[in-house]
Amino acid sequence: MSSVRHRAGTGELPRAGGRSETQVVALTRWRGSLPSGRGWLWRVASLIGLAVVWEIAAQLAGSNMLPTPVAVLAAMYRDTRSGQLALELGITMARVLAAFVVAMSIGTVVGFMMGRSRRLNLLLDGPLVLALNIPALVITILCYLWLGLTEVAVIVAVALNKIPVVVVTVREGSRAIDARLLAVAQVYRVPRTVTLRRVILPQLYPYLIASARNGLALIWKIVLVAELLGRSNGVGFELSVFFQYFDITSILAYTLAFAALVMIIEAGVMRPLEKRATRWRE
Repeated sequence: MSSVRHRAGTGELPRAGGRSETQVVALTRWRGSLPSGRGWLWRVASLIGLAVVWEIAAQLAGSNMLPTPVAVLAAMYRDTRSGQLALELGITMARVLAAFVVAMSIGTVVGFMMGRSRRLNLLLDGPLVLALNIPALVITILCYLWLGLTEVAVIVAVALNKIPVVVVTVREGSRAIDARLLAVAQVYRVPRTVTLRRVILPQLYPYLIASARNGLALIWKIVLVAELLGRSNGVGFELSVFFQYFDITSILAYTLAFAALVMIIEAGVMRPLEKRATRWRE
């Protein structure tokens, strides 16, 4: 008992399971670096379960109102082989990318300035709340009326719907920046570019990644609505054509194809980017 008290008194942590503190920390980091194979297994299992439920529901319905997964995959394969699906996906993704870049650029700058300036935040908070509550459909219709049925109108409409969401997220991140680190950089006369790159951006990365991931899911939905209303190509336009012909199978085929593409971008680009941007926390 005296030896235990002596160790605790000297500030040395007691050993757990025969391992020192350094060994426990190293083991925890090693386990954290292992690939999460079970996580992928659960995701795949959930998708398979969803397909099974879909198949059962389609068989019970027994009508064209709910086609089977096999019929949807067949329609997807047919349009992929003809090149039509890839063409429409490419057109829509180009619009998504353009609107995404515009919205993230403007929203990041405005959100950061609002978070650092109390007067500017009070000045723009009212219009920001108003912009958050205007329906996306209204903004899209107004952009078409003001700018015509053009590509610029689509990109502007989608960006205007996304910018307020980015502003809100980045504003909170700007407010959360540690003022003590900025004070240290100022005392040591660190150049502004270095301060931005080494002090400010690392603290903003989680908020930027969050707004980017949420924005990607939001933007492609708004792009489809804009294409359905006023464009003659893209996935949204094709969905409107299928709607006129009551082609539910093709509607589901194009929807699943586009959703799968967005999921691939999320898993292949956004998640690795998030891990790389926040690895300084480890």
